[in-house]
Amino acid sequence: MAKRDYYDVLGVARGASADEIKKAYRTKAKELHPDRNADNPDAESQFKEANEAYEVLKDAEKKAAYDRFGHAAFESGMGGGGRPGGYGANQGDFASAFSDVFDDLFGDFMGGRGGGRGRAARGADLRYNLRVTLEEAYSGLQKTINVPTSVSCSSCSGSGAEGGAEPQTCPTCSGMGKVRAQQGFFTVERTCPTCGGLGQIIKNPCKACSGQGRVHKDRALSVNIPAGVETGTRIRLAGEGEAGMRGGPSGDLYIFIEVAKHELFERENTNLFCRVPVSMTTAALGGDIEVPTIDGGRSRVKIPAGSQSGRQMRLRSKGMPALRGGQEGDMFIELAVETPVNLTNRQKELLREFEAMSEDNNPESKSFFSSVKTFWDSMKG
Repeated sequence: MAKRDYYDVLGVARGASADEIKKAYRTKAKELHPDRNADNPDAESQFKEANEAYEVLKDAEKKAAYDRFGHAAFESGMGGGGRPGGYGANQGDFASAFSDVFDDLFGDFMGGRGGGRGRAARGADLRYNLRVTLEEAYSGLQKTINVPTSVSCSSCSGSGAEGGAEPQTCPTCSGMGKVRAQQGFFTVERTCPTCGGLGQIIKNPCKACSGQGRVHKDRALSVNIPAGVETGTRIRLAGEGEAGMRGGPSGDLYIFIEVAKHELFERENTNLFCRVPVSMTTAALGGDIEVPTIDGGRSRVKIPAGSQSGRQMRLRSKGMPALRGGQEGDMFIELAVETPVNLTNRQKELLREFEAMSEDNNPESKSFFSSVKTFWDSMKG
């Protein structure tokens, strides 16, 4: 039976790019894998056929020979030395190719394909906890912070090599950052023990940074804290984290905000609450009081006559600003009627006279004790 055209096997046109061929093979490999086609007796042979086609078309030299001579390019007498990638012919090539597909599918989730592959390692992200006052959270501020971190070594310009020389490709992994070992049908990948996965080695390490390309140092950073932040707000400063190894990109700095408790105000989202004590006389007769606002100002509040403890009054737009713009919150005044203490004899005498004449001035007490009497009477019955 004549072999099918390799381009037809993968479902790509002649002249397809390397990326198009790889993408087509990945699709076929997933579609035809024997583990997913237990009820299809032809799946295994089709899977082998797709692997054979990919082994040829992914290699520039083999592909050029195939485009010119077709299957004859790999038959005896054409310098091929047998089948290019058949399952039975060379299990090692098949396992290697399938490992490439596995890398493509899952490499991003496992830290990237091929370890270093000649690329320097990215620096770690850093966290900085910043405590601000409620007033600072209201107005926003610019604050300078000192962050202990790693910065690029100035002696070697971050390369890790003495004098700024370029690192050399690791001879063990050929710059891949990983080494492969064949174990039967499977190919096992491990981090290269020579370069630690970086894909490069330094023969003459920089003395200032011991070949790391970075040194530990405290950095002073100016941070803009926007108005409206609250506890748990996270601010990201891209590229301000730890410097990467051997010239790699820096990580990010994350600033976590904690707003300190305030002596006068309690916060709930954008609203503020302030408990204000008022005298018994003011609560009974009514009057005006001055209350503080978070912006440092004052607001005059009218207390209605007969106000009770716990009564709330709203001052609109006197709360906190919204973090991402929008209307400001409100401020709520909660009255706390204060009972007088350290009375003189004359004050006590006047209060007793007032109590004797105030039977009808305490409606809540009258209603409560009336309910209590009814309760007791029902218990006796």
